[in-house]
Amino acid sequence: MTSLIERIHHVALGNLDQFVQLCEQLNIEYCLLGGSLLGAVRHQGFIPWDDDVDVGLLRTDYDRLITEAPSLLTTSNYFLQTPQTDENYGLSYAKLLDRRTYIEEKNNVNNARKGVFIDIFPLDRIPSDPGLQREQLAKFQVLNARILFQLRYHLVDTPLRKFQSDLTPEQLAEVAALKVERNAVMTQYQTTASIQFKNLASQYSYDKEIYSISELTDLTSVPFEQLMLKIPKDYDNILTRMYGDYRVLPPENQQTEKHLDRLIMDNQVFTD
Repeated sequence: MTSLIERIHHVALGNLDQFVQLCEQLNIEYCLLGGSLLGAVRHQGFIPWDDDVDVGLLRTDYDRLITEAPSLLTTSNYFLQTPQTDENYGLSYAKLLDRRTYIEEKNNVNNARKGVFIDIFPLDRIPSDPGLQREQLAKFQVLNARILFQLRYHLVDTPLRKFQSDLTPEQLAEVAALKVERNAVMTQYQTTASIQFKNLASQYSYDKEIYSISELTDLTSVPFEQLMLKIPKDYDNILTRMYGDYRVLPPENQQTEKHLDRLIMDNQVFTD
């Protein structure tokens, strides 16, 4: 019997294939990040228990993607979800959603559009000075928290949620202004000569996901399930920095990074 995570992997591969096609059409580079990079190297595909997919682009390429890709997707089954294309979406990065699906996530209740997705992260220049790094991150985190609070992101659903009225145009305009301010903080070092790059929305501790330009531009293609996807050639140093001895599987009781609780597709509901 096909499990929930196997169904999600199957759909997410379609998202990845569409994403790669967009990058090829726009002549922009991407690479796998985080657990998806680890999965590509250690499993030649998904980490078996993980339903998350992470890809990253340098900020200039990311901005081109979110600007130009929507017009390329108008006749497709995919939706590029960004802080601008979905006014109820509060995160600082993009997602590519499969419109034919609906999902419910663990510990993430909100009014944004839902569907099986891949995460698309901008990789921004950061300062070399640790004090300026802390200052930028603190500003980002404060703005991020304000946006998520105002868009009513919650860890759990409650019966009272259905009685809440929709956000007013004035409230949505206030959130939109905060999104612009957050983006300005993320990109404040973009025109500097900084040689360090970071995914500011990363779940990992700060130092573990700082990249050099060569790590993000010197790429190779490797098998990922049925696809060929791009990863940094220096993946060994990146993964060692992030995970230590990344070739060793975690204990079985830690093989539980499932983000999704429920999937609706083909007029059917799937749960584990």
